[in-house]
Amino acid sequence: RYPGRLRPTTRQAHQATVACAVALAAGIPLSPERWYWAVGAAWWIFVNTASRGETLVRGFRRVLGTVLGVVAGVLLALPLDGAPWPTALLAAVCVFGIFYAAPVSYSWMMFAVTVLVGLLYGLLGELSAGLLAMRLLETGVGALAAALAVALVLPVTTHAATHGWILLALEAVHGAAREATRRLAGDPGADPARRVAELEPLLDRARLSLAPLLHPLNPLRARRARAREVTTLLDECAERVRALTRLAAAPGSAADARLVEACDRVAEAMRTVPVPPPAGPARQPRARRAPDGGTGAGDRRDHHPALTHLHGLEATVRRLAEPLRASPRTPLGTA
Repeated sequence: RYPGRLRPTTRQAHQATVACAVALAAGIPLSPERWYWAVGAAWWIFVNTASRGETLVRGFRRVLGTVLGVVAGVLLALPLDGAPWPTALLAAVCVFGIFYAAPVSYSWMMFAVTVLVGLLYGLLGELSAGLLAMRLLETGVGALAAALAVALVLPVTTHAATHGWILLALEAVHGAAREATRRLAGDPGADPARRVAELEPLLDRARLSLAPLLHPLNPLRARRARAREVTTLLDECAERVRALTRLAAAPGSAADARLVEACDRVAEAMRTVPVPPPAGPARQPRARRAPDGGTGAGDRRDHHPALTHLHGLEATVRRLAEPLRASPRTPLGTA
């Protein structure tokens, strides 16, 4: 799914190594005692990222959290001057904040980390405004080193990363729909619930890869709107598949021969999604006519309930192909 011959983990290893080397070279002249703050910032920025956009956004959030934490440190940690009980109480609050915010907001997690660092240095009697300023400066150096490395060393664009995860999610959507159709057709060995469980982490990863494009500070408004549309359509596909799975699990679900053909039309719709993104517009295959004279979702006569979801899934996949079928000059993301 990614350009080039190297695995994503190999690319990231090269990028992180270069970033840490740059951070080390720039951090030591700034502070021979605190250079490891720059190296640590550069290394941590690469954790749980897979594209240039994700890494840049994570670096921005780390710097933002550090700025807020330094301000809070000046207002809270400096006046305490290492007083044991108040410092211990605030340190406990910071530890709670780190673990509470980690899954939700990287910026707020870094805010809590920075305040905690200030409190601990206060206990050691080494806290000063200059130390907090150095913390911010070294963090900025680490973030800049990570940004340079991810932009110049074997870069993986947000476009490449998002497209790969979207395709994997769509394959899982079709697999779940196919299993649900088999179950509704009377196959007891079909297990759509397992396929839906496989789909959920892929959806989460696709959303994570799209997150840089949805960032409020992204100046490319048109691409941000398209990324939002892709996210909405992916969620709609997932909801259709979940509904199919619930119908397949319901006791007494009646079989319908039209279900197999409807599922085939979903597979046909999947082929309208470009793999990889083409240089020009791809032609969209015309929908095959259903045996009763309908054209998929447009025919509503005597429908099995699952047909509604299959036709809706087909229509949603075809709509999803539109924002993905983009010219190279206006890709889904160029960050």
